[in-house]
Amino acid sequence: MTLLSALADRVILAWGWPRRLIALICGACGALALAPLDLWPLMVVPMTAAVWLIDGSVAANRRGRLWAAASAGWWWGFGYHLAGLWWLGAAFLVEADKFAWAMPLGVVALPAFLAVFPAAGFALARALWPTGAGRILVLAAVLALSEWLRGHVLTGFPWNVYGMMLAGPAWLAQSASLIGLYGLTALAVAIGAAPAVLGTGEKGEGRWRAPALAGLALAAMAGFGAWRIPAEPVPALSGVKLRLMQPNLPQDAKFSARNSEMILSHYLALSDRATGPATSGVQDVTHLIWPESAFPFLLGRTPQALARIAALLPPSTTLITGAARAGETLPGESRPPIYNAIQVVNDEGTITGSYDKVHLVPFGEYLPAVFERLIRAVGLSEFVSVPGGFASGSRRTPLSIRGLPPAASLICYEVIFPGEAMPSGPRPGFILNLTNDGWFGQTSGPYQHLAQARLRAIEEGLPLVRVANTGISAVTDHYGRIRAALPLGEAGVIDTSLPRAGPATPYSRFGDLFFAGVVASLMLAGVIMRRR
Repeated sequence: MTLLSALADRVILAWGWPRRLIALICGACGALALAPLDLWPLMVVPMTAAVWLIDGSVAANRRGRLWAAASAGWWWGFGYHLAGLWWLGAAFLVEADKFAWAMPLGVVALPAFLAVFPAAGFALARALWPTGAGRILVLAAVLALSEWLRGHVLTGFPWNVYGMMLAGPAWLAQSASLIGLYGLTALAVAIGAAPAVLGTGEKGEGRWRAPALAGLALAAMAGFGAWRIPAEPVPALSGVKLRLMQPNLPQDAKFSARNSEMILSHYLALSDRATGPATSGVQDVTHLIWPESAFPFLLGRTPQALARIAALLPPSTTLITGAARAGETLPGESRPPIYNAIQVVNDEGTITGSYDKVHLVPFGEYLPAVFERLIRAVGLSEFVSVPGGFASGSRRTPLSIRGLPPAASLICYEVIFPGEAMPSGPRPGFILNLTNDGWFGQTSGPYQHLAQARLRAIEEGLPLVRVANTGISAVTDHYGRIRAALPLGEAGVIDTSLPRAGPATPYSRFGDLFFAGVVASLMLAGVIMRRR
């Protein structure tokens, strides 16, 4: 334990810029545990360092100790989000003449803001900080709570929540069906922080208690996953053959109204591509699916496009596609609201159903009212080329599609919000996620997005159908096992069946109720240990 004790002393006794640099680097190591690398054992580095950083948050008075802990937490969180979200910079280069100068706002300012949440968590942990292994419980509770807040405050941004460190291996991810992403977060923090007690002077056999319990927790998660996942594939719905079309169009000036003919022709030709000797174009497909924002025009107001789609579709074949949709012009308004939608088109070229995106991307699809005047004053606008930005759908509703069970429709980053995936009403039969990750190029962003969508399937016990412009398009069963996929940055189609839905999971029934109980219990245990 000499080396580990030396590392602990180095972190605990560091001050000033060395302390900040240690926090920054250790936080950044946490991003290596996320997709696409999924080096989940490296979660030990940031979580163990977090314990030692809070141990070293000393000062002459209580306010000074809280401030020292918050400062360490901010640098730790800044490193984590900087390393995990660097790929956001690619979106600012799509229209570099308009947005390149603002790249630091996405690459640096956003991580700096998100770091406020672990800073608050570190400060609260320091206020409750007991001695011994009890501090592991306190840290798990407060960081899980701070991540829950990050997922809800100001519409929320739960991207790369710490629980995603355990979401890579399928046998660990199955616990999300019981406790959800935020429950996984409490486990990730507790398991990753447990080795900290081995380096900080605890005496006797008791110092092994926390690491042993962490090992047992991992073993229990793995055992549950092995028990839950069957060896055989999930049966498919009869009479359903899906074709997922991934056009791989660059998100640049080529995707504009003047190229509408080229774009639609590309979609039609790619969709009619035979995928094997037993297939013949789109003739034997029951449902053709295109990605989010498929057209640089309003599909519902372009009859010639609908006619060409009808000419492609055989009888009884249905197209499901992303498309901008115009609503009714309201009194006093000069133009109709425009929605980011999923639309269903039958073989006669008639739009038979729509879902309007409810949870829009701030600054990407709309400007928050509180910042809009200031942002427009400095020459910024939304990334999407819709005057005034998209309007938000009123509520999440199931999408009815001929020949399929009702779909829980989620557009783009709507899929990253645990507990919000399900529409009101009867339980749907699958999750439909259309997205356009072309903004982010060949980076880790699309891999992280797929990982989060896959976890929603495990949480809800529903198969996932995900179609992306540039990738990664995939179909998974309700265990998160990928049945078929197209790689990032490749144009093509895949033909696949739709797995049957699994039974409702405990998480789908009770949501974050169990997580709230875990956080309260951990917090209470820490307080009791501190008083002792």
